[in-house]
This record gives sequence, C-alpha cells and structure tokens, in this order.
Amino acid sequence: MTTLDVYDHGIPAEGHFGYAQAIRSGDLVHVSGQLSFDDAGSFDPKDDVAAQLDRTYANLDKVLAHYGATRNQVVSQTLYVVDLVRSAEAVAKGNRTYFGTHRPVSTALGVTELTFPGQLVEIGCVIDMKLPA
Repeated sequence: MTTLDVYDHGIPAEGHFGYAQAIRSGDLVHVSGQLSFDDAGSFDPKDDVAAQLDRTYANLDKVLAHYGATRNQVVSQTLYVVDLVRSAEAVAKGNRTYFGTHRPVSTALGVTELTFPGQLVEIGCVIDMKLPA
C-alpha cells in the first residue's frame, strides 16, 4: 500500500473545510489553493492584491520546502483573482517576480468572490518532483 505524503500548514481552516494543503502522489505534488494566511491562520483582508500575492506565494514556498522542491519544479498553476481585469498588471508582476525566468503553464480566472471576506487571490499548482530543482 502506498503512503501519501500530506502537508498542512496547521491552520484552523484546514480542519473546518476538510482539506489538505498538498498531497504527494508518486512524482507529482498536488497543491490546494494557497491563500494569504499568516502563520497563526489569520487572514488579513486588506484590499491589496499585491500584498496578498506575496503572502500567498510565501505560503506556497512552505509547501515547496516541505517536499524539498523549488519553484522550478512547479509545472502548472491556477490563479483565481477577484476583479482580474483591475488587478491583471499586479498579478502579472507578482507572477514574474515569484517565478523569475521559469514559466509554468498558468490559468488565471477572474471570479466575483472567494471564500473569505477581503480575499482577492488563491493559487493552486502541481509540482513535478522528477524535474531538476
């Protein structure tokens, strides 16, 4: 029987909603939509998409570190952004800053709302552990 390597940030929302932050299955790590929670699990609902992107990517870095992976092993990402048209340039800049010259496939979806009041961004991704770090 294969044992799944499951990662959680240890925040209340994981138990409340009943999900894991990430699960490794073979050479792939499937990462749930990351949010801009702080270390205590609090969500800061500032109306600042750039700040939320920074914290969201910082939370993704914690997932990567758990699996010994790097940003270069992210093969795809899905971004959900409230009012994407208004925030498109900030999202593009945050994405370029985070990944540098690496270019995972990416889908950005404009949505009317996300789970928490003030939440502007959520990012899920897939990591391929076979790729060089």
